Order: sequence, then structure tokens, then C-alpha cells
Amino acid sequence: MKCIVLPEKFDYDGSQISSLWAYNSFGVQEDSVVVFRGACDVKIEHMIDLEDRRANESIWSEDMVSFIIEHFDSTDLKLIYARQRFFTALVREYLSDFGVHTTREGDDLFLNGKKLTVSIASTSAVSQKIHFGINVSHNVYGNLKDAGIGEDKQVANFMQAVGKAYVREFEDIEKDLRKSRPLGII
Repeated sequence: MKCIVLPEKFDYDGSQISSLWAYNSFGVQEDSVVVFRGACDVKIEHMIDLEDRRANESIWSEDMVSFIIEHFDSTDLKLIYARQRFFTALVREYLSDFGVHTTREGDDLFLNGKKLTVSIASTSAVSQKIHFGINVSHNVYGNLKDAGIGEDKQVANFMQAVGKAYVREFEDIEKDLRKSRPLGII
């Protein structure tokens, strides 16, 4: 699994959730986490969440950290939703390490009762995808600046730490798979 943290600003418009985006954009053909910071403005045609789409909701932020995760080992929707919840818990753990205490409801994190994150998971014929976004600044929702993580260097460190931690977890899982014997074999 590979982690790419983009050094320049890059906006999220929803098209990045498409299959093979990391390959088309960066030549990455393996499971990946691509992390970037920029504005977020998801157009209705890119909305995956049908409740948001039916309600004509807007998903936007003037400054958001986005994690685009792609796995090629399955197209199981239940598995990618489990991975999305795991990623949410991992982000919560890292925020706690930064001294930021959040609450979690499913795949959402809240800071002082305000929604801090957006996330969606889905599958295609070739892969599973997750978009997880966390507001750096926002005048309505929870954000990292209000939590004391507003300096560019702090945000960059957070992006690196979380992206690399997710990769380490999956590398560790792969190692565990290769040392566990099947049930019933002595």
C-alpha cells in the first residue's frame, strides 16, 4: 500500500472518488491513500450519498484535508464501510494524540457538538473507495483551527501521520495473514 501526500493545494470536487483516480493522476497501481489539502465543493453529479443527493445538500469547505483511499482486494460494500469506520477511528485516535477530543457517530467525527468531517465509501467493478474529509477551517462546522491545529506545519504533520498510520495498519494486517494458520489444521 502506498501513501502520497500532495505538497501543493488541491481541491476536492467529488471526481477523485472514481476508480483508478490515483493511477490516472499519479501512476499508482496499488492500494493507496492520497492525502491533500484544499477547498471542497462536491457537485451533485459526483455525490455518492443518495440521501444528500435527494435532499440537494451541498458539501463544501473553504479549507479541507481530504484522504482518498482505494483498495483492490475486494468490491464488497460491507467491507469498505468497515474500513471507513476503522479509518474514522484512526483519525479520532490521532486527533486525540494532538490533544483534540472528538466524539464519533458512525463515520462522522464531531468537535464540541459540531460536525468536523465528511466521508463516503463505495465500490466499483475494480475497487473500493473512501473519501474522508476534515475541515481545517469552516464558519459553520467544526474545524481543526478551532481545535488548535491551524498552523500549516501542524496540518501537514497531521496529514502525514494519519496517511502513514493507515498504510502501517494494512502492512501489519498482511504480515498477520501470513503467520496465521487456518482453523482445523495442527
